[in-house]
Amino acid sequence: MTRPDAQVAPPPADLELPEELAIDTGVAKRIITEFIRAQLRQAGFERAVLALSGGIDSALVAFLVADAIGAESLLCVLMPYRTSSPESRTDAQAVVELLGCASTLVDISPMVDGYFGTDRGDPTTLRRGNLAARMRMAVLYDHSVTWGGLAVGTGNKTEGLIGYTTIFGDAACAFAPIGDLYKSQVRQLARVVGVPDTILAKRPSADLWAGQTDEDEMGLRYRDLDRLLFWMIDRRRSPAELTELGFEPAVVDRVARMVAAAEFKRQVPPIAKLGPRTAGVDYLYPRRRPGSERR
Repeated sequence: MTRPDAQVAPPPADLELPEELAIDTGVAKRIITEFIRAQLRQAGFERAVLALSGGIDSALVAFLVADAIGAESLLCVLMPYRTSSPESRTDAQAVVELLGCASTLVDISPMVDGYFGTDRGDPTTLRRGNLAARMRMAVLYDHSVTWGGLAVGTGNKTEGLIGYTTIFGDAACAFAPIGDLYKSQVRQLARVVGVPDTILAKRPSADLWAGQTDEDEMGLRYRDLDRLLFWMIDRRRSPAELTELGFEPAVVDRVARMVAAAEFKRQVPPIAKLGPRTAGVDYLYPRRRPGSERR
């Protein structure tokens, strides 16, 4: 769904792509769209459903899924909370209109507020944000049944590595098309496929509470974090080598601890092996369409 005529504004200086993270966008787009088609085919599905937040990650995935299987086979679910930014809904709707795909709006405020009643004290923003993320995924999986499509993940590599995800919330999905793209690379590919300028230019936010931004919450800028993760993970540099590259030792140590602590979020729940053939360990079966409506 690339739009060659799209007018894309240059990003702010601190959002520009670090040189070492540049990718061949044509190759990336081809591999990801083929991956999307293969995952659906392997599972026996022809449709997909995703949570469209108005942010760059979900917008990029929507464009890639529409390109891979056709916009008519994609359902985008918009799930604002009462404190969500109005611009998020506007930006998400702009993506839907550009793609021409189906969409639906579900306000999750009654679900979240209904749980945090008067008998649960005063929840922190973290607790409320985590529940909102999990409510969104519950709604998305319900729509996967009515739409008859697999739930597509919108998480990127940066978030996955440092654990900036909610387990069984935004981390839940049938497959993750951009899970091997750093946030900076997401921005690069999004510019190419025609994601709207307003989405490209705004600060990344999970939009879980008013005024929240990813970078303020993490205390790190994506551009710097992506560079560090690239050299730490992809290039396997030691802490001493990372310091020689110009990264502050305290930041290197902090990020390394974040990556290690988030390992449980990246793994399928381990099973205590008792029998000779254990599901998911040594009893593996090709993915096929299930006989029931469970997803």
